Amino acid sequence: MSHNDAYLIVNAGSSSLKFSVFQALETGGLEAVFNGQIAGIGTQPSFQAKDAQRHVLADRTWSANEASDRPTLLRFALDWITERLGSARLLAVGHRVVAGGREFAHPVLVTEAVLEGLERLVPLSPLHQPHHIAAIRAIRDLHPALPQVACFDSAFHHDMPLAAQTYALPRALTDEGVRRYGAHGLSFEYVAYRLRQIEPDLADGHVVVCHLGNGSSLCAIHAGRGVDTTMGFTVLEGVPMGTRPGIVDPGILLYLMREKGMGADELEKLLYHQSGFLGVSGISNDMRVLLESDDPRAAETVELFCFNVAKQIGAMAASMGGLDAIVFTAGIGENSPPVRARVGAKLEWLGVKIDQNANQSKAPRISSASSRIPVLIIPTDEERMIARHTARILGRAVDGASATPAPKA
Repeated sequence: MSHNDAYLIVNAGSSSLKFSVFQALETGGLEAVFNGQIAGIGTQPSFQAKDAQRHVLADRTWSANEASDRPTLLRFALDWITERLGSARLLAVGHRVVAGGREFAHPVLVTEAVLEGLERLVPLSPLHQPHHIAAIRAIRDLHPALPQVACFDSAFHHDMPLAAQTYALPRALTDEGVRRYGAHGLSFEYVAYRLRQIEPDLADGHVVVCHLGNGSSLCAIHAGRGVDTTMGFTVLEGVPMGTRPGIVDPGILLYLMREKGMGADELEKLLYHQSGFLGVSGISNDMRVLLESDDPRAAETVELFCFNVAKQIGAMAASMGGLDAIVFTAGIGENSPPVRARVGAKLEWLGVKIDQNANQSKAPRISSASSRIPVLIIPTDEERMIARHTARILGRAVDGASATPAPKA
């Protein structure tokens, strides 16, 4: 590598830690140079890294009797990354953090006060937030002088209209912070940024972005700003997902508590791990497996998903008072022609027409020339968006982003 500076981007989960490294170019751009992950944390850990052309650079597995706790694994990864960078300087680490709550409306430089704020937000994202915090603390212990930046999935939705944020609950609960925060904001922000580059006329209009993957949500974006979204107080709300149900009648939870004797832990397991595609099909949480299956339950699950995505596109359009474009992104959104075709077919009443060949070949625009609503595929890149924010916090301009640091808290 050259002498240019670099940024490490981290997405920490319960049993894995994904990372990407971006090099700052003299032209002011960012170049993805390698990425990888530590998988199997807590069981049989492994480390793999690939370059931008997806060539394997490193591949290691630890045996059960080797010392392989999270800090040890992270130290191995950081040592490998530092060695791989060579003469390049690691400037900072940017972290994806799911929950920013009301407190964090922008990316922030991590301080002890920020960490305390993130701890308070654990109830909003009990399965994600603790692991984000653990990774930040572990890196700080290993490299105390290395700046770290927290970038929030909820920040893009922070300034939605009050009606889109508020649940019809007693005002005291709303004042305590029980409101719709949304998620996938870094993905929506990146898609809005890319849309302005490739389709500037559409970027100023009313756009529904469908981030469809193992976790899914939709966002109404008007002139580049979030207006409404399908996820809510937690990542459980919205359309059905891999193992999460999406919208359910809260009365069902009361029923399960009273009639089935289920407590909070059992409900959490049901809602986060046993529902969604997996629960409905009884087969898999993977849309690819369901589309290839001959089991009628798989077909019913696919139909349920597409029905709800189409339904929420209509809802998002209503929130904005118009619809000028639909964008598909993320794992299912980018890679599943059958899902895009089915959703499009359910929106023909809006004038949506999908071009079969363009859809099958994953063309940037998959709507036909006669479609009243343009339908696009824009691959998301949350890591690049985090890298841009991290550089900006450090006072460096990249990819056209302002070099003015955001507020620290």
